[in-house]
Amino acid sequence: MRDIALLRIQGAGMVGVPGVSKRVFGALSSENINIILITQDASEYSICFAITPEMAEKAKVIIDKEFGREIADKKIDPVFVEKNLAIIALAGENLKKVPGTAGKFFTALGKNGINVSAIAQGSSELNISAVIPKVDQKKAIDAINDAFLLSGTKKLHLFLFGCGQIGSTMLKQIAAQKDFLQKDKALEIKIIGIANSKKMAFSREGISINDWKKSLENGDPSSAENFVTKMIKLNLPNSVFVDCTSNEEITKFYEKILRESISIVTPNKKANSGNLETYKKLKETAKKSNIKFLYETNVGAGLPIINTLNDLLYSGDKIIKIEAVLSGTLSYIFNSFNGEKSFSEIVLEAQKKGYTEPDPRDDLNGLDVARKLLILSREIGLPLEMNDIKVENLVPEDCRDTSSIEEFFNKLKTHDDYYSSKQKTASEKGERLCYIAKIVSDRTQSQASVNLHSIDKNHPFFSLSGSDNIISFTTNRYLERPLVIKGPGAGAEVTAAGVFADIIRIANYLN
Repeated sequence: MRDIALLRIQGAGMVGVPGVSKRVFGALSSENINIILITQDASEYSICFAITPEMAEKAKVIIDKEFGREIADKKIDPVFVEKNLAIIALAGENLKKVPGTAGKFFTALGKNGINVSAIAQGSSELNISAVIPKVDQKKAIDAINDAFLLSGTKKLHLFLFGCGQIGSTMLKQIAAQKDFLQKDKALEIKIIGIANSKKMAFSREGISINDWKKSLENGDPSSAENFVTKMIKLNLPNSVFVDCTSNEEITKFYEKILRESISIVTPNKKANSGNLETYKKLKETAKKSNIKFLYETNVGAGLPIINTLNDLLYSGDKIIKIEAVLSGTLSYIFNSFNGEKSFSEIVLEAQKKGYTEPDPRDDLNGLDVARKLLILSREIGLPLEMNDIKVENLVPEDCRDTSSIEEFFNKLKTHDDYYSSKQKTASEKGERLCYIAKIVSDRTQSQASVNLHSIDKNHPFFSLSGSDNIISFTTNRYLERPLVIKGPGAGAEVTAAGVFADIIRIANYLN
């Protein structure tokens, strides 16, 4: 029913007093006011009922008059009227026969941020009715249809901000898995909104996953604020916002998005490695809104680092130490630095192969690694800020403010002897250089650092090769032999796959 009003009468003067319901409904019946739905709490403290909106004010006057003395004595409150509501109902024989049906009904509403003002269920158990905001009626019906697979598939509504390498690769992966997900998982992922830095496009029915570039070209001018506003206004169930940028501006809208019961998936580290209070606020908001804020790809791209860490913590394990190589660039540089080439030659080689940022100093300064380490430290409960992490900057001081990349490399060459000396010293001891992020946590204090280390053959990172990332967790359970995760920690394919996996996790959670 698309338009109803809900009236509520309540007060201590109703508890245990015979005849209250008779007086309420008798007074309304005498004025030919039809009741659509009735519910009363077990404490007898309140009764609420639904009627057509045009009769609401008349009904209020009638009941306030009927209970005028109790209202004057403040034993009962004046009737409260709530409008702009709707009633949705789930009906059928299986309501009675299948346990958990009511739970699935209300879970679908709750996970989509749809508030329920009143509930009614007959003793026959053939019908459950819920009063909800009128504006959420279509959203609620779609959410329930998905929850019970009444339309054949579960639908996930995706809003993608950022169509660069990671975003576009993720869309290719979704397109490739489309038939499998629909056939084997009864899941349909619909791209409802898409944006890059210049254009944005929306379609309530879904943007073609194979022709999204054309839709984007014909779209409207893009802005983070307008994109988020449009997404919220569409008010679709099972919505997921995917931020595939490294833009700090878009992260300012995360809290607002979460408050609207829209889940977030992102490889963007800016929100979680910024202010500690912001990190906590986002986690709390997601929890209160009963939706997900997932960022597995913040650390190690597609490697299962954050999920593994959380599994350890949730199962009661205690983290003693975390060591990690979290930069594919620095991994490649020091895995290649064996004395055959100078340090500056290897950095230049890494740049030419596309392993570094356009300015290699953005890798060599260690800040990106520090951000990842900060996120891990917060995940294990350490209240750290960025300035709490000791970072060894690998860019020599006289190379930090050069006016061009060419000048940077020219000055870096003058420091080749320094790095060659460190490499030679390590080699003579049967060791190798490795740029390691480390967290040591104990009862008295915790330390987080990012430094260049010389490691021997007994260290789990000694055999690291190429541009792989690696992380080891030393815990109470993994004390003698740390738990080690190793693999590609960068690249569009693996990062996009990690984002895609988080989207699937949300689909499983919502349904």
